[in-house]
Amino acid sequence: MNIQSAINLEDLRELARRKLPRIAFDFIDGGADDERCLVRNRQAFERYRLLPRYLRDVSHRDLSVSLFGQTYASPLGISPTGLAGLFRPDADLMLAAAAREANVPFLLSSAANASIEDVMAVAPAHVWFQMYGTRDERINMDLVERARQVGVRVLVISVDVPVNSNRERNKRNGFTRPFRMTPSIVLDALGHPAWVLRYLRTGGIPMMRNWMPYAREGASAADVADMYGSLTPAPMISWDHIQRIRQAWPGTLVIKGLMHPDDAREAVRHGIDGLVVSNHGGRQLDTAPSPLEVLPAIRAAVGDAMPLILDSGVRRGSDVVVARCLGANSTLFGRPTLFGVAAAGQAGAARALQLVRQEIDMVMTQIGCRAVSELDSGYLWPAP
Repeated sequence: MNIQSAINLEDLRELARRKLPRIAFDFIDGGADDERCLVRNRQAFERYRLLPRYLRDVSHRDLSVSLFGQTYASPLGISPTGLAGLFRPDADLMLAAAAREANVPFLLSSAANASIEDVMAVAPAHVWFQMYGTRDERINMDLVERARQVGVRVLVISVDVPVNSNRERNKRNGFTRPFRMTPSIVLDALGHPAWVLRYLRTGGIPMMRNWMPYAREGASAADVADMYGSLTPAPMISWDHIQRIRQAWPGTLVIKGLMHPDDAREAVRHGIDGLVVSNHGGRQLDTAPSPLEVLPAIRAAVGDAMPLILDSGVRRGSDVVVARCLGANSTLFGRPTLFGVAAAGQAGAARALQLVRQEIDMVMTQIGCRAVSELDSGYLWPAP
């Protein structure tokens, strides 16, 4: 199967599974503990039914959405994903280019392998920068300043990783720090020669380039990764840290990971411009509810003015439509575009975005809706 013959996101997942050694595939595919949250994220969408309206002129559809003063082609974007360069060299640059061509946002993780400066050069109008708070306030403020200097418009602070989670697939595969290529890892990797050749050609574990300025001169990729691990997670991060970032950041400020309505209200009080409602793709708290389950309560808490973006579990165009009907302005996904880039580079990421956009368009036509802006709870049965 080549990338253009993939007819849905599960096909891209299967292509990536064939291309990647187990240690890399499971890093993308896995979740926390028993991975029940992964299942719950999907089951939440399956609870809803879309009620079609017929005898309407839907010969033309408008899928565009406006977020933070910019118009995007679809209510979809690419979630921040760290260590993408492990799956394909320059994956972050490829994801940015795919987002630019599809005219959707790409949230570059501060744990990416490409630097914010290099990625902004590829897609300056489409890159949002996502960062975690660290144990070093000097570094926190410097990341904010670097984002400002290169012209980032939207800064996203992820707050849902106060501690590293129990990702059992990674433990079984030996994906830990310090990373070691054990005989079993090597044996499995040899079944994926193209990945091995790229891995060796690029020097092994890729550098986390956003963190190089904070490491000693001449630090290796392993040294930088170890330094990053010593700075994060940062369980002391609080609303006081968010307030300092708000004061230092002149652009749009978004928080990713809030799931409680009271926290959403607190975000409004602190002048936050938008929220990404997310459970980290089921990779942190296995007993957390799905973002779709809490979305209506979050919308009620913040009112209609604050943009809400739903992340975690989106796999079909109908998921995007359901999320919009429940109050999301837009949606994000991360695994599908990572699988796509692992399978076929930029073309694979582009295919993931294309497939879901086509599905959104088809579903909207089926339910008699001419524009994403017209989607509301009236298209759900039973109405919430």
